[in-house]
Amino acid sequence: MRFVSLFLNNRLTVVPEILVKDGDVNPVPFSELSEIEPHPLNPSFHYDQNLQQILYGKMLLLDEIPSDLHIIQDHYENGYVRYNPGLLKKKYGWQCSRCQNEKEHLFASFSCFRCKSEKCVYCRNCIMMGRVSMCTPLLSWTGPEVRYRNKNEMAWRGELSAGQQVASDRFAQEIGNSGELLIWAVCGAGKTEVLFKGIEKALNMGLRICLATPRTDVVLELAPRLKKAFPKTLIASYYGGSDEKESPVQLVISTTHQLYRFKQAFNLLIVDEVDAFPYSYDKTLQQAVKNAVHSKHFLLYLSATPSGSMKKAAKKGQLPCVKIPKRFHGFPLPVPTFVWSGEWRKRLERGKLPSSFVKWLKSQATSGRRAMIFVPSVSIMEIVAKLIQKHVEVKVDFVHAEDPLRKEKVDSFRNGHISLLVTTTILERGVTVPNLDVAVFGADAAIFSESAFVQISGRAGRSKEDHNGQVLFFHYGKSLSMVRAVNHIKEMNKEAVR
Repeated sequence: MRFVSLFLNNRLTVVPEILVKDGDVNPVPFSELSEIEPHPLNPSFHYDQNLQQILYGKMLLLDEIPSDLHIIQDHYENGYVRYNPGLLKKKYGWQCSRCQNEKEHLFASFSCFRCKSEKCVYCRNCIMMGRVSMCTPLLSWTGPEVRYRNKNEMAWRGELSAGQQVASDRFAQEIGNSGELLIWAVCGAGKTEVLFKGIEKALNMGLRICLATPRTDVVLELAPRLKKAFPKTLIASYYGGSDEKESPVQLVISTTHQLYRFKQAFNLLIVDEVDAFPYSYDKTLQQAVKNAVHSKHFLLYLSATPSGSMKKAAKKGQLPCVKIPKRFHGFPLPVPTFVWSGEWRKRLERGKLPSSFVKWLKSQATSGRRAMIFVPSVSIMEIVAKLIQKHVEVKVDFVHAEDPLRKEKVDSFRNGHISLLVTTTILERGVTVPNLDVAVFGADAAIFSESAFVQISGRAGRSKEDHNGQVLFFHYGKSLSMVRAVNHIKEMNKEAVR
């Protein structure tokens, strides 16, 4: 977008070209404007509370704000809104103000209709959330803070296990302080319930909270549980395709990618599955967490499989840690069974499945139980799903990260309408399904890490009534990750009975 800089009330200000009636002024792309100090806050100005709720703690593109441009400009001129450059010119290139990306190969240019430039540079790293370019400002709220009510009653009345109680008390004790804490909890330990007491305390202190996780499926799993636990609290879930992004909420459940939009928004930020891809590998997502919190904040990390660096920091006392080695129902984690399946890739090329896998499929189909079947890739997933349908009469389907019906298929599987669900590793975390067994087809593939295997195994046996779900790794040679995952699970089970 092009802007005009001019003097207003003896102050240099900027105005979007579309709002300027004087044809003699020279509009330029936003990036070409000299740095202009924000307007002082006008205490007599009656600000729009809806705009406050939308912008508070965020940096958004104009396209993301439903308010009229005239209203936005009035707030800017009265010191309640600030225009920030979308891209910053650095000594060796560019930096995106939203995602903090500085990698040269993640910037590109295009012929821009809005600013009339033939080479308008934009950030490719966060393009899925709307294009941030040289000519697009990011808007932030500089007016009064949003105040939240301090009566948020928790409706959940369940009981915690001994391990859960220790972690819950420690977390609640830290609310209101600055610092960080790792809760290292085995899969199925009941991490969500551990959070309730601390969240309730934070809500009643008027703090703003975010529970962030790398996976959309986990957001969809957590949101209804938290809304049920805190029925009087303003809660919204943010993910790609979410329709709740304009809600004035105190508790946000979000994918870590959505944190790109937040700046100094949260007093308490909980990062669930902190070891999961892509968060564990993407430095800009880790920076987004740091940008999303107030200067005084508390960070809580949750993981069943923390990274080596986190374990090392916890061991040295550099990262406070509470460990929950036992599942909430008291039964051990299912230990995976290795099943030889021969050269499964060659059999797939011939349109066949390994005989050991077919034998299990037929038994599974008549058991009345559901099964998740994890595979190494989308292409293998589609082949395996079609071949499975030739051997069983139960409902079979498949799902992957880019599947437009992803949510509907997972819900259908959870509700028992699908018996066998073939999937990539997108469902390795956060999804709870009753009466479930788990299989990994092609477990020797390099894509499966130790932590992925541990998380996959953790999908089974998650209830007291069904704690013996089976976990099978069909393979053509044991990988180091397979062996380490089994040793990890056995060690956690030993620790749980000490």
